[in-house]
Amino acid sequence: MDAAHTPPDTVVVGRIGRPHGVRGEATVEVRTDDPDDRFVPGAVLLTDPAARGPLTVAGARWHREVLLLAFEGYDSREDVETLRDTLLEVPVADLPELEDPEAYYDHQLVGLAARLADGSPLGTVTAVRHEGSDLLVVSREGGRELLVPFVAAIVPTVDLAGGVVVVDPPEGLLDL
Repeated sequence: MDAAHTPPDTVVVGRIGRPHGVRGEATVEVRTDDPDDRFVPGAVLLTDPAARGPLTVAGARWHREVLLLAFEGYDSREDVETLRDTLLEVPVADLPELEDPEAYYDHQLVGLAARLADGSPLGTVTAVRHEGSDLLVVSREGGRELLVPFVAAIVPTVDLAGGVVVVDPPEGLLDL
């Protein structure tokens, strides 16, 4: 893997939103596939900014479709307000191995060079969106972004060691 694609030490699993109620719960924007395993009482989460953590989960519950977390030492609405917009992170080393060899964590894809099947440069993967289907966000020269459906027919090759994804776009995709 080249120096331009150094994997991160941590990965974001959530973002603290607004306080909920008066007893120190906060809404959380979930950024993990397994929130019921990740956000259990006693779990210790790193934070960005780092000065706000680490945080220990004191309680977790779902309110309709929203995850609510309580943290040790944050017992009031005012306490939790100080955590608003804090990113919750876990060490990459703590992530379980993926069983499917064709599956990837988002952080493994971000930073990879995107190339066309003929080897010509397309851009750099800057994010992965999960909006019904998975989409690679490729930043192109001049600051334009291209959304590439992350399916084998369009992205036939993912070479983590080489730091490259190969994109074989259908006609018209590059014109969007």
